[in-house]
Parts: sequence; structure tokens; C-alpha cells
Amino acid sequence: QVQLVESGGGLVQPGGSLRLSCAASGITFSIYNMAWFRQASGKQRELVAAITSGGSTNYADSVKGRFTISRDNAKNTVYLQMNSLKPEDTAVYYCNAQRTVARYWGQGTQVTVSS
Repeated sequence: QVQLVESGGGLVQPGGSLRLSCAASGITFSIYNMAWFRQASGKQRELVAAITSGGSTNYADSVKGRFTISRDNAKNTVYLQMNSLKPEDTAVYYCNAQRTVARYWGQGTQVTVSS
């Protein structure tokens, strides 16, 4: 079965950094488009960053210049490097894998930015 397992969340002070990882199994990782979404309390889930199977990336305006998405196909893992974190980045972060009509989600990892 398909599994996406996120890790790397936690509590960080404003201005700090975190690196999220998402390890995939049960799919041919290299042909999937991968993305990170987030959902803050009381808000809708939103796209944070995405990377295609070919390596093209796009970002939400709110994180451009601060977050970087990358993938390692040899390790079946996608990463989200988050720098200059702000309190408004606080949310549960979800990994997503998509190819044509197939879409899979991880269980989420909490990121809290607070002093």
C-alpha cells in the first residue's frame, strides 16, 4: 500500500528554520509530482510548494524566497526547507503525491512558530 510519512516538524522560534521530510513507499516515486500543503487551525488546506517529476517547482507567494522544495528520487523522499519562519507559518504540514487521477496524502506533521 502507498505510504507517505512526514517528519521534521516541531516548535521553532520566529526567524528559525526547519526541514521537513516525506518518505514515500508503494509508488514509483520518480514519476509522481510531489507537493507540500498546510492547514492552519480553522483554515482551509493550502498549497505551499510543489515539485514535478521533472524537477520544476512552484511556491505560494507567502513562502517564496523563504521555503525550498526538493526531491531525492534515489531515497524516495521529498523535502521542504523552511527558513525565516513566521508565526503565520504555524500549521499542520501535509505531503502529497499526485499522478494523473491518483493522489495520496501523508498523515501530517505539526509546525509551530512561536516565541
